[in-house]
Amino acid sequence: MKTRLLFFILCLIFISCGNQKDTYAVKGTVWSIDHEGNNITIAHDTIRDLMMPMVMPFLVLDKKELEDLNIGDSVHFEFVWDDSNPFARKFDIVGEGTIPANDNFFDDEFSEVQIGNVIEDVTFLNLDSSIVNLSDSDGRYRFISYIFTRCPMPTMCPAIVMKNKYLVQQFTGNEPIDFIMVSFDYKYDTPSVLGRYYGSSIEGHDNWKVWSSSGRIEDIYRLVKQSGGDFWGVDREKIGHSMSSILIGPNRVLLASWKGEKWKEVQVKNAIKLLMK
Repeated sequence: MKTRLLFFILCLIFISCGNQKDTYAVKGTVWSIDHEGNNITIAHDTIRDLMMPMVMPFLVLDKKELEDLNIGDSVHFEFVWDDSNPFARKFDIVGEGTIPANDNFFDDEFSEVQIGNVIEDVTFLNLDSSIVNLSDSDGRYRFISYIFTRCPMPTMCPAIVMKNKYLVQQFTGNEPIDFIMVSFDYKYDTPSVLGRYYGSSIEGHDNWKVWSSSGRIEDIYRLVKQSGGDFWGVDREKIGHSMSSILIGPNRVLLASWKGEKWKEVQVKNAIKLLMK
């Protein structure tokens, strides 16, 4: 009886520790509100001991908390962190905030490419700091997605990495497709930084690439914009982004695109297999 009681107590302690969540006080400005998706995008200040200033979406579990919020509101709120489902709560409107402007220098020059049209060639650096052109892999299919190492949210960039890992494992090295993750943080994500973060992950996978945009600002804007995404604030240390992953064919023709980071890897795998036939 005592043994069972001790086992039960240890289980409770283990479960309690495993479910422990950290709560952070956050200040920011409401950028956009998605009532149906229970998401609110906030241009937030530094979250101490967690992340740099960014423009990013937060999950809100209680939809009623979104009812009184408007774009441009300056808010204080709590960010509850756990490894699987971080969320925001307890919003307090404290005034009118300032929404950071997009870096729109290239907006007129680059625009989203439509399905069936060609993605222009771009140049980046691989993890060995060697120049690599997108056209170098012409003749192969390419699945391209975007990351940056200063993003700690498990539902964003880390999720993109895990989804790429799943896809890489579904296609043998003999199949004519590469999976390319490109960092849009041209200021911080040098090849050596990316190597420390992702080098061990892609090791042994010849069809999994990580590219740096360091020193290639025009190229990363061109590729992201053509993919149907956007990013801003890198130089101001307040990064915002809206990403789109794409599949391009052997001649760089755009075959498919998936907005955001919530795409389902199984569905993308099925689409890629179909489009490669």
